[in-house]
Amino acid sequence: MQIFGVDIGGSGIKGAPVDLDKGDLAQERCKVLTPHPATPDGVADGVKQVVDHFGWTGPVGLTFPGVITGGAMVRTAANVDKSWIDTDAGALFGGRLGGLPVTVVNDADAAGVAEMRFGAGRDRTGTVILLTFGTGIGSAVFVDGVLVPNTELGHLELHGHDAEKRASSKAKEDGELSWEQWAHRVQKYLAHVEMLFSPELFIIGGGVSRKADKFLHLIEGVRAEIVPAQLQNNAGIVGAAMRAAEQQHR
Repeated sequence: MQIFGVDIGGSGIKGAPVDLDKGDLAQERCKVLTPHPATPDGVADGVKQVVDHFGWTGPVGLTFPGVITGGAMVRTAANVDKSWIDTDAGALFGGRLGGLPVTVVNDADAAGVAEMRFGAGRDRTGTVILLTFGTGIGSAVFVDGVLVPNTELGHLELHGHDAEKRASSKAKEDGELSWEQWAHRVQKYLAHVEMLFSPELFIIGGGVSRKADKFLHLIEGVRAEIVPAQLQNNAGIVGAAMRAAEQQHR
């Protein structure tokens, strides 16, 4: 079974049909740059471009970098334009895609759902936390495989700042930090999250998961197991498609 997944990020909008039996992309993904400012209309145009690239006419799952409540209402917009707040993303994307059935989910929650089913969290019980490091830091918290939605742990305060302002991949790039310098910041962040939630496992996702060998071994003093996401940067696309499939069966 195939469902289309789209992952909306602070820098790019990427999507592809997903093979839900394998938990992998059925075709090579299409990516367009996220517009700046990332307004609802601009982002919706980018999503349409990605979906149209494949001539897709079925259900579409979409991730969004913010809190999603009440089905598809946007409540926060940390790394996109503030005009997203209180937007009905389901109605917006559904209209732009010509009435295709759409399902909208928080981006890190989607990545977490995919990793728990097909990746590094498979068959894991207890408390598992996926953290995506990109333009910001997204989070997905699972207790015995059940998602606690919209946790947004990237906005925990760390040394007087939003944690994602100090420890995201963007913070590394903007500050021209070495892997060692950045790993030290990530270590402090993980220690803070561990103090609050005592997870058995941290899964490190986002684009930086492809370079886990450059920094994971530098993180010390965290008791939880720390592993890279197995689906890497495709986890959001796969998770979005999974959620859309679930919606179709309700």
